[in-house]
Amino acid sequence: MAVKAGFQERVAGLRVAVLLPCYNEEVAIARTVEAFRASLPGATVYVYDNNSRDRTMEVAAAAGAVVRSERMQGKGNVVRRMFADIEADVYVLSDGDLTYDAAAAPTLIERLLDEQLDMVVGARKSEVELAYRRGHRFGNRMLTGMLARLFGRSFSDILSGYRVFSRRFVKSFPVLSAGFEIETEISIHALELRMPVAEIVTAYAARPDGSTSKLSTYRDGWRILRTIVTLFRIERPILFFGSIAGVLALLAVLLAVPLGITYWHTGQVPRLPTAVLVTGLSIVATLSFFTGLILDTVVRGRREVRRLAYLAVPIVQG
Repeated sequence: MAVKAGFQERVAGLRVAVLLPCYNEEVAIARTVEAFRASLPGATVYVYDNNSRDRTMEVAAAAGAVVRSERMQGKGNVVRRMFADIEADVYVLSDGDLTYDAAAAPTLIERLLDEQLDMVVGARKSEVELAYRRGHRFGNRMLTGMLARLFGRSFSDILSGYRVFSRRFVKSFPVLSAGFEIETEISIHALELRMPVAEIVTAYAARPDGSTSKLSTYRDGWRILRTIVTLFRIERPILFFGSIAGVLALLAVLLAVPLGITYWHTGQVPRLPTAVLVTGLSIVATLSFFTGLILDTVVRGRREVRRLAYLAVPIVQG
């Protein structure tokens, strides 16, 4: 990827932080740190160890990284700690497994600064089957499509762990996730607040020999799916609870039609349990609809507060 002349001079006055959450990455972390230090000479590389049982911390420190630790297990917990502790103007979030292209970092940062964006996603493109397994590709496409339907727009790779953030994004993002669903939460936060964002396709490589993936296709996919549904319930309550109300109301109508026909012809309601069920479904449907209506007002107020917190952080001119 071509980088404009004068890039190093342009970022010389900016604090650039490279964030690498790690768990048992002794094999790959040294080369990852070296790659980012070569790509971004003026940046500070932070490695946050998450209870590794190998020599990740020692190897990272020897490679020139600032090494810290987070005891609460899970990538989301590590990212929360990083965002809270580290002060910078530009943040580069990646993994410590040597799969993301460190050489692409200047291009991502340039795009962030040129267009005054809050996030640039490094969308993964891999020529190696082992780098990006078929099951993960399918799950990513499914979750990306679901996110687009729920929130109106999306990214082509919502699960990418390679992202560049503005200070405004980092310091206004309330990280709630504990594990690998953090990427989904980041994407939804940006979409929900209508932040200016972009994507750039970057290379994605297989892990080096001896390095093992911490991902589980089904377990992590389920957690990400659950995160999307939960955030949809929180951020779109009138649609979420309105859909439930609609289904219950439709079921109540279908059950009530035969009762109405019988009553019209005989003047009696012989199936009393069904009539009671229809009444109960109608009441629950009404309650569900008004629950969504009330929560929608609450969410609007919360969104305004989050937007104001976002705007309270001054933009960095690069």
